[in-house]
Amino acid sequence: MKEKLDALLASGEQRIAEASTEAELQEAKTALLGKQGSLAGIMKEMSKLDPKEKPVVGRVANEVKVRFTSLIESKWEELKLKASEISPDFDCTVPGIPPLRGGLHPITQMSYDLNDAFRSMGFEIFQENDITSELYGFDNLNFPPDHPARESMDTYWLEGHDKGRGGDRLCLRPHLTGASVRYLQTHKPPFRFVYPGRVFRNETTDARHERAFFQYEALIVQEDFTFSAGKVMIKSILSKVFGRDVPVRMRAGFFPFVEPGFEIDMGCLVCGGKGCSVCKHVGWIEIMPGGTPHPNVIKAAGLDPDEFTGFYVNIGLDRLVMMRYEVDDVRLFHSADLRFLTQFC
Repeated sequence: MKEKLDALLASGEQRIAEASTEAELQEAKTALLGKQGSLAGIMKEMSKLDPKEKPVVGRVANEVKVRFTSLIESKWEELKLKASEISPDFDCTVPGIPPLRGGLHPITQMSYDLNDAFRSMGFEIFQENDITSELYGFDNLNFPPDHPARESMDTYWLEGHDKGRGGDRLCLRPHLTGASVRYLQTHKPPFRFVYPGRVFRNETTDARHERAFFQYEALIVQEDFTFSAGKVMIKSILSKVFGRDVPVRMRAGFFPFVEPGFEIDMGCLVCGGKGCSVCKHVGWIEIMPGGTPHPNVIKAAGLDPDEFTGFYVNIGLDRLVMMRYEVDDVRLFHSADLRFLTQFC
């Protein structure tokens, strides 16, 4: 038995010394000291020994185990040091590569800046899911049953949930306004909140349009709110976001969910109002619809339109970012091209 232990010690020392990786060393440890290893196999034969020989063999076996453990620990440290060694070809005087800087996407940053501006005016921030229903996307907003926006040419209806009407027919939200009605239904007046989020429309992409883009909605509903105060609010918000006075104009426009309704434009900051491809060479760019919530929308929220009025705007967040950085193609912001986006970090 002692001869077997001496032979195991010799072969085990050699195997540990020849291990060149941590994986090989772990295999050697398992083969030598594991429950099914060589040393355990020899120890199982001790029951066959003469009682006088057992103490001697036991002492030698323990010495072998201690020897293997010590050699394995030393080898482990040796391999770790070797793995962390610097290559002889490494030149410590060569300047290192600077780490990549992270930063907020410019659209996200614009949303945060608007949040700060509206919070300073007493607005609450509201969030909703990307999926909505025909009830909230169209019915509650006074859209006629045959309105073209309900068709698949404009709205992404969800397969398997695109039949029926009202709350049973689901789609990716084509705008944020429907969820604003949900807010009115679940909170108590007066209401003053903003609602940023991504919306989805089935349309052709170009320098000014995307299929998935960002909007930023603001809504005030209370017993008394003048329309002129709404225009002052718009100019104040834009001035805070851009850090200077921004020209604003309001044109009559029709939207089912407001009455009266307006198209709200700002002076094009890409060309300074001189005319370019972004503003279609007119010096102005449409950034939001606005107006007083339609009485039918107020009714859908469970309120009395004779008692409550307000002011609504839905900012085209992507276009606002185009104005801030004087970029003439909105698709660049959705391209995930780091060469473009790292400019804003």
